[in-house]
Amino acid sequence: MGLGCFGGGVAAARWLARQGAVVTVTDLADEHTLADSLAALAGEPIAAFHLGEHPENDFRRVDLVVVNPAVRPGSPLLEIARDSSAQLSSEIELFMEASPAPIIGVTGSNGKSTTAAMIAAILKADGRKTWLGGNLGGSLLDRLDRIGPDDWVVLELSSFQLWHLGCEAPLPQIAVVTSCSPNHLDWHPSYEHYVAAKQRILTGQTPDGLAVLNTHDAQFGTWGRLVQGRQLPLAAKGDIPELAVPGEHNRLGAALAATAATGAGCGQEAIMRGLASFRGLPQRLEQFAVVDGRRFYNDSAATTPESTVAALESLDEPVWLLAGGGDKGCDFEGLTGALAENARGAAFFGEICGVLQSWATVRIQAFDCTTTDTMTEALDWCWTRSRSGDAILLSPACPSTDQFRDFRQRGEKFVELVRALE
Repeated sequence: MGLGCFGGGVAAARWLARQGAVVTVTDLADEHTLADSLAALAGEPIAAFHLGEHPENDFRRVDLVVVNPAVRPGSPLLEIARDSSAQLSSEIELFMEASPAPIIGVTGSNGKSTTAAMIAAILKADGRKTWLGGNLGGSLLDRLDRIGPDDWVVLELSSFQLWHLGCEAPLPQIAVVTSCSPNHLDWHPSYEHYVAAKQRILTGQTPDGLAVLNTHDAQFGTWGRLVQGRQLPLAAKGDIPELAVPGEHNRLGAALAATAATGAGCGQEAIMRGLASFRGLPQRLEQFAVVDGRRFYNDSAATTPESTVAALESLDEPVWLLAGGGDKGCDFEGLTGALAENARGAAFFGEICGVLQSWATVRIQAFDCTTTDTMTEALDWCWTRSRSGDAILLSPACPSTDQFRDFRQRGEKFVELVRALE
């Protein structure tokens, strides 16, 4: 249910078909939108493709429904499947059930991708064969035949993926939670619903499981009681080596990664070596150009206000910010404080631009900002006002889906626009 364009649906359909399942693929999108995904399944033994709709009968005559994470809670079609005694699952649950290797799962409102990648870097520095996947991009189902019991798997897990896990789903042996603040409230019906999804990574662990919580976050004061196994004390940020990636938020991620790696049996030397070698992830506060003395940073993966605050606080030079996109019900109070402290000006674009401008102008006296329809116009505005020694930062604080396929396409467009300036 939901082939999608990001690979998880393709991997699930292919893997199940190769196991001998009779697979029907259903998606509301049409053939043109799904062209790349359909091409990836060419030649696979898929029984049927039902595109442009979700036929109800598909959900009445079925043993298993593999649900795309984007499918919202309360879907009436899933109720039909349940009433027909079908099992509900997801691509990530299929993988966790089949994986012969121990799994470290990482979730959180902010910092989960970088923390997961840091953990993988440490495991590799310790000589472990390591697989990184999940919400970070790229299904590992296609690689199951190459994953052995002595390997390690690191999965970034979104609230959507966690919410769709069944009651009997095996959970990661080591669970890491980086942060929790209001997010995706356009999908979750309430903040409490979102919190419950994040807590799912803890509430089904076995007694021999390990949990790593960001104890610097007051939100986690009561989460310890949910831990079924053992909670590991968080490594001190002062024990972390000099990092190639800037910002206190990255030092916190490194502390979480070091703690998880310790729980996996890695020694201190491997932890230091793995973190020191980590160069960051694409589109996460990535400096990629200097034009006429202005430094350009691509932080398109920042889809929450908290991520953008962290980016603003990490840069030493005067900042011109590009922010905006879709509206998922976030609170921008903290962002306006960071703008007042760390930004020279901001151009807000996309669906939510007026909301962002209202927050900024009401709370920051005489703040230099504007609204634009597109990111192109926002960049032009920042470019004409900036000068040598300034930074121009794309850190949207919002999802990209009002104008772009995903945050990656948004970041690629930003890089293309800056290259044109060069």
